[in-house]
Amino acid sequence: MTMMPSQAIHALITKGTANYVGLMGSPWRETYVNWVRQGYPTRMIYHRVGETRWDPEDGNWVTVVNEGDYPEPVPAWEVFDYDLVGVSPWFNQEPLIDHKITIEENEEWAIHENGSGAHLKYWKHKMGTPEHISFKMTSREVWERDYRPYLVNWNPQRFKLSDMRKSYHEGMEANRWVHMGHQFIWENMRQSMGDVCLYESLLLDPDWVHDYNRVTTDFYKRAFRYMFDEVGLPHGIWLYEDLGYKNGIFASPRVFKNLIFPYYAEMVAFFHSFGLPVVLHSCGSVAQAMPLIVDAGFDALNPIERKADHNDPFDFAGQYGDSLAFIGGLDVRVLETNDRDVIVSETTTLIEGMKKRNARFIFCEDHSLPPTIHLDSYHWMLDTYHRLKFY
Repeated sequence: MTMMPSQAIHALITKGTANYVGLMGSPWRETYVNWVRQGYPTRMIYHRVGETRWDPEDGNWVTVVNEGDYPEPVPAWEVFDYDLVGVSPWFNQEPLIDHKITIEENEEWAIHENGSGAHLKYWKHKMGTPEHISFKMTSREVWERDYRPYLVNWNPQRFKLSDMRKSYHEGMEANRWVHMGHQFIWENMRQSMGDVCLYESLLLDPDWVHDYNRVTTDFYKRAFRYMFDEVGLPHGIWLYEDLGYKNGIFASPRVFKNLIFPYYAEMVAFFHSFGLPVVLHSCGSVAQAMPLIVDAGFDALNPIERKADHNDPFDFAGQYGDSLAFIGGLDVRVLETNDRDVIVSETTTLIEGMKKRNARFIFCEDHSLPPTIHLDSYHWMLDTYHRLKFY
């Protein structure tokens, strides 16, 4: 008998035994646009003036001008029967709440100043990581004067509790493995100080880095405790911290060990005190960081990006399978071929290889699903998964 998703995923992530490989996925917003045109299901949702609705042209959420029913895609976790569901939206972690100043824009992109003083450039009609333009938080003096006090002083307006409760209860009622999550200190520093200032400060002003991480960690503990009280206790946690790029990690193992991972370990221990396992999401090559990830107490790793050097899920399973569960690992470029034989072959190789190594495995793509993937291609992958998923 197949275990319920909440049971199976919890067993996989917490060193238990499950009878099947888990499943999840993450389509881009413009992927939904293409898939709807290819037959993906939608549903009508009633919206009042001033609320936001889904735009079928580019997948953005736009302000409702005329009250009425509007179509929107059925969530992927419902359509494809994923085992995991995230509680959304994230809380506002920037020092200045609701601070968004448009610096420059045209039809294709816009540059906004965020609540950390960073100027970031975003595409308007497609997803992608923002381009870093400029930053105000370039010294400890600026941090202490203009931003630090706002993270020390508590403000519950950072949380959209009604939306969080809605997604939490939907996942729980469907008996999925419900998780909360957020980016953390590394991503926050990159989007606050900028890469150049961050890398210089790691070497030249480590005391500032420690202070930033101390304040942020204390803030996150209070934030998650508040969500647990106001929304409910999830099944687990995801921390989204991209530690690497294609060729390796962004800082040396020594720097990460001294300045970053002590706060990861503290945060993981905090979540473990509530009985919650923790997944680390890190894009890029993470092979050099694997011993640190294990030592910090993380329970699972995602997404095992295949185009990054040394990210071999079979090697990871062989070396670290006693400590970690693995989530991801299917090279998204395989799906982008839209070639049935290639997709079936690569999906089979990954699932059977992880099962052969007794890995605790949750199957999905190695990051997210871009619009270049046809809906039929994704179904070929899913059909193969369902045929092979039992241990």
